[in-house]
Order: sequence, then C-alpha cells, then structure tokens
Amino acid sequence: QVTLVESGGGLVQPGGSLRLSCAASGFTLDHYTIAWFRQAPGKEREAVSCISKRDGRIYYADSVKGRFTMSRDNFKKTIYLQMNSLKREDTAVYYCAAEVLGPTMGWDNSAGYDYWGKGTLVTVSS
Repeated sequence: QVTLVESGGGLVQPGGSLRLSCAASGFTLDHYTIAWFRQAPGKEREAVSCISKRDGRIYYADSVKGRFTMSRDNFKKTIYLQMNSLKREDTAVYYCAAEVLGPTMGWDNSAGYDYWGKGTLVTVSS
C-alpha cells in the first residue's frame, strides 16, 4: 500500500525557515515523480516543486524560486522541502504527491498525480 506522510509544519515568523518532510512507503521512491503542492484558505491547490522522473530535473513555482529547495533521500525514502525567507503568502496546507514515472500532464498539474498525503499546515505570521 502506497502511503505518503508529511510532517514539519508549524507556526513561523515572516523571514523564518521550516523544513517539511514526506515519508514514503509501499513503493520505490526513485521510480516516481514526486511533488509538493499547497493550498491556502479559499484558494485552489497549486504546485510548489517537483522532482521529475522523466528528465531528473527539479522544478519550482516562480513564487518560491530562490527560497525553497526540494530534495529526496532514496535510502530513507523521504522527500524534503526546505523553505527559507518565508512570507505570509506561503501560509497553506502543504501536500506531498507521487506519480509513477511521469509527469504525464505537466509537473504542476495535480490531476496527474496518483498518490497524496494528508498534508501539513504551515502558518507564517508574526
């Protein structure tokens, strides 16, 4: 059974940092495209970052480029999202998602992902 479990969310002041983790089980991590999405209150879910199985590249949304870094540890079967210089507009529930091979519908299209975690809340506030 494929499962993804996010952790590391919390309350942080503007300008601060957090590292999110996503523990994967039930599948071989490096056979999948892995992504982080987020959903702010009253807004649609949006893509944040992706490690593509297809071309090996790491993609970022323009809104987080230069501030967020995505990585993975295949041995630990864990995906990370290091978030620096956090802004109030980064407040959201952050989700980890996986798609076998892929991405087939564009790295930033949530419809292409097969598996999702339940999310972890990040609140950026003073």
